[in-house]
Amino acid sequence: MVKNTTTAHSRSRSKGRRSPLATVALIVIGLAATGGTYAMFTGSASADTQTAAVSQSSVDQGKKLFAANCATCHGLSAEGVDGVGPSLYGVGAAAVNFQVGTGRMPLANQGVQAEKKPPQFTNSQVIDIGEYVASLSPGPAIPSSKYTAGNADAATGAQLFRVNCAMCHNVAGAGGALTEGKYAPPLTGSTGKHIYEAMVTGPQNMPVFNDKNITPAQKADIITYLKYLDKNPSPGGFDLGNLGPVAEGLFIWIFGLGAVVGFTIWIAAKAS
Repeated sequence: MVKNTTTAHSRSRSKGRRSPLATVALIVIGLAATGGTYAMFTGSASADTQTAAVSQSSVDQGKKLFAANCATCHGLSAEGVDGVGPSLYGVGAAAVNFQVGTGRMPLANQGVQAEKKPPQFTNSQVIDIGEYVASLSPGPAIPSSKYTAGNADAATGAQLFRVNCAMCHNVAGAGGALTEGKYAPPLTGSTGKHIYEAMVTGPQNMPVFNDKNITPAQKADIITYLKYLDKNPSPGGFDLGNLGPVAEGLFIWIFGLGAVVGFTIWIAAKAS
């Protein structure tokens, strides 16, 4: 009885004993997990370091470009020059990308309003100058492409545009005159990025539409509406510049009535 009990006990111990391969497997899994975690954090740290290095390089290059092309009006440290150019603290990369990217800056000459013209810098140089200005003080950043692609709700954008923008830019984005020789420029052909940047920075006489006034999604809707206007010409034929009923009525009075008078004179001359 004792012998049988001992044998049964030995068998139960042998059944419960772990296989030598299980230990090896646990070691391998532990090493793989440790190595994977280390590689992940090392790779992330390297990417962050590389991004920081690229950003600093962009800031340094932008500082050189700023000193050579912008400091005369805005000061060596972008603090502004009285009576010449405003301080750029707080304007952010968005304002730089709009003003320099549309050629409005640097100014060709002093006037009531900076006019759009061909840019004097490449896109990468514009970004570098924006990075430098943004490094001086927080401000609006260049918008994400998901808001500027023009694939949102055009119908909602049309309603928002009529309420917030049409009084200056015309319901069709054709632009309009303001006081003292200033004007709201036409928006045809404008990029979604520049339209968004204008809304968040308020260039010239334009008010600032921050995210509490018009949300980023609503800005995307407005951009979509303007892109729709670019792609779809007037269904009624010649649009007369989309200047509204006054211009259209004047056209009828001058050319329509003039044509009637001319035709009458022609008939009278023919009869005599």
